[in-house]
Amino acid sequence: MTAPFSALLAPRLAALEAGLLERSEAVRLALLAALAGEHVLLIGPPGTAKSALARRLHTAFDGARYFERLLTRFSVPEELFGPLSLKALEADRYERLVDGYLPTAGLAFLDEVFKANSAILNALLTLLNERVFDNGSHRAPVPLVCVVAASNEVPEDEALQAFHDRFLVRVPVAPIGDASFAALLELGEVAPAAEAPPITVTERDALAAAARRVTLPAEVLAALQAARARCTARQIAVSDRRWRQTAGLLRTAAASSGRQAVQTLDLWLLPHCLGGTPAQVAELQAWVEAELLGAQPVDTRAFDRAVQAFEAQLRIEESAPAEAGDDAGQAGKMALARNLGGEGLDHADAGGLRLRAAALEAKSRRRWSPVHVQARLAQLDALIAQAEAEQAPLQARAARLEAELASSPWLPPMLAARLHAAQAASAAAVAGLQARLAACRAGFAALPIDPKLIGEAPEAPPWADEPGAAAEGPAARPAPRDAVQAAVAGLSQRPGTPARA
Repeated sequence: MTAPFSALLAPRLAALEAGLLERSEAVRLALLAALAGEHVLLIGPPGTAKSALARRLHTAFDGARYFERLLTRFSVPEELFGPLSLKALEADRYERLVDGYLPTAGLAFLDEVFKANSAILNALLTLLNERVFDNGSHRAPVPLVCVVAASNEVPEDEALQAFHDRFLVRVPVAPIGDASFAALLELGEVAPAAEAPPITVTERDALAAAARRVTLPAEVLAALQAARARCTARQIAVSDRRWRQTAGLLRTAAASSGRQAVQTLDLWLLPHCLGGTPAQVAELQAWVEAELLGAQPVDTRAFDRAVQAFEAQLRIEESAPAEAGDDAGQAGKMALARNLGGEGLDHADAGGLRLRAAALEAKSRRRWSPVHVQARLAQLDALIAQAEAEQAPLQARAARLEAELASSPWLPPMLAARLHAAQAASAAAVAGLQARLAACRAGFAALPIDPKLIGEAPEAPPWADEPGAAAEGPAARPAPRDAVQAAVAGLSQRPGTPARA
């Protein structure tokens, strides 16, 4: 059933997202959590479409009854669980009339949930976690699919932490940004974009069975281990139960996408499962995107310093004056001085003078031994080879990204755009390094050569190491300077060695 489900996922998401500006990520997280049988906490100020999102989510499930309440510290259990049955009291039974209340709902929205008193929260704990409701002496199962709760802030009271932990998916919801402000003002009553069939109980059961068969590949397990280490280092507490629930959410994402294994792109869900506060979610989001998903361009700063060192060395050697013992250079300087002293020339003579001056100026430049030029070219060839080697993993990552995007309908479009932008920036950065290295090599190949000169292979120009801590994310680093220098170790020091152009 997973293939038909994945085929219907796009229109279902489009129907839920219609008219909800900048809420694509929240909609996807809420629907996926509901399919996995988990609960969602929306964290944000009033007026950010939290209740609208919950009402939309209710329409996605066939036959699911909807329940909604705004909780305060004065709320009583009867508001959520129904009034006491007078007939039952007459028969000495303590039972509630639950029809139309939370125990009979398939999807519920509880606004300002952390303002409820302890009597309500304690009753909710059992209902959320075990999907049962104690009605008098009878414990009855409830048809609850998902509870969407909302709060303006995360509770700081430790007494509320157990209840807070029952919501696997935490979604910070911010006001509309500047880019969507005009669209917000022009937004009217928006109907769903297209008719999408609601999700049936049969589909949900089949999806749950398929999710249990989904595997966690070794690379995904390694990424989860790295995420656990990151949480430990940042003192973000994550319970064992939450880790198991997170793995279940990843499996549901894979199964509903028509896959039998979790893939790397599914890990975009981790920050919303592991972060307890909006700040922690944002911090983990930046880390996951940079370290696990490749949303950060390749860091080429270390390689750039090596290229800069050779570019600076080229400028020095191109402008170096002829040495005192260079007869051709001294003759060129004297002839150039005589020609530049001419006055009263007409336009044609002046043009000819400029051509002669350029030729004579070239003669006044220092001339280099073939070994020197060949050494410079060998050093640059070592860097060029490494820059070319950086292209292969970039191309492999780009191909893998496209393959995973094709089977990741849950991925928010904005995140997909960031991943594409990072790949493009990485490719452009490496291509820029290659172009600069090629230009630098051409410059060294064009240096004036005197075949009669006896020279030694020069050392590679020095470049500084990376200052401070290494940046997070992938990095393109040049070979160590010693390795570049080793490229010229076998060069002959005899005169007349031809230079490679």
